[in-house]
Amino acid sequence: MERHYSTAVQNADRPKERSRAARAQRAEQTRERILVAAAGLFVERGYLDTTVSAVAKAAGVAVQTLYLSFGSKIAILEAALAGTAVPAGPRLDEVRAEPHGPTALALHVAVAAAAVERRYPLAAVLRAAAADPEPAALLERERADVLLAHARAVDELADKPGFTHRISLQQATEALGALCSPETYGLMVVEHGWTFPDWQDWVARHAAADLFP
Repeated sequence: MERHYSTAVQNADRPKERSRAARAQRAEQTRERILVAAAGLFVERGYLDTTVSAVAKAAGVAVQTLYLSFGSKIAILEAALAGTAVPAGPRLDEVRAEPHGPTALALHVAVAAAAVERRYPLAAVLRAAAADPEPAALLERERADVLLAHARAVDELADKPGFTHRISLQQATEALGALCSPETYGLMVVEHGWTFPDWQDWVARHAAADLFP
C-alpha cells in the first residue's frame, strides 16, 4: 500500500512539473520578445525617448508583464547588453595556452573586438543617455566589467616572453581597453568607414606595439 501511494504521488507530480516547465518556457519567451522589441526601439528612438508602454506594445505584452519580467526600463537595457556578452572562460584558456605573446594577444583582441561590434548599437544608446543617473551608473558598471575582462587577459599575457616592462599592468590594461573600445570602433568603422577586419587588425597591431615592443 505504501509503495502504491508513493507511485501515485509521483505520477501526480509529473503534470505539475510539466506545467512549471511550460510556464518557465513561456516566461523566457516573453522576456526574449521584450528584449528584442526594446533593443530595436532604443536604437531607433534613444533610451530616454523610449517609453515602457511603447516597449510593451512592440513586444505584445501588458506593461505589468514587462515590469514583472524586468522591474524597470534600465534593467531591460542592462539585460539587452548582457545578451551580447562573450563568456570569458574559453578565451582566457586559449590566451593562456598560446605560448607566443603577440598571437595570444591577437586571440584576445579577436573576441573582444567581435563583442564591441555586437554591442556597439546599444552601447551607443547607453552613452547617449549617460546624462541621466541610471544610464550613467550602468555605463560605469559596463566599463568596469569590460576593463576587468581586459585585465584578466593582460594577467595571462604578462607571463609570455617579451611582455613589456615599460608600462604597468594597469596601464597595459587601460591601453588595451582604449584601443578596443566602442569609441574607437565608432570613430574608425562607423564614421570613417573602415571595415571591421581592418579595425581589428589595427587594434591588434597597436596593442602589440605597446605590450610586446
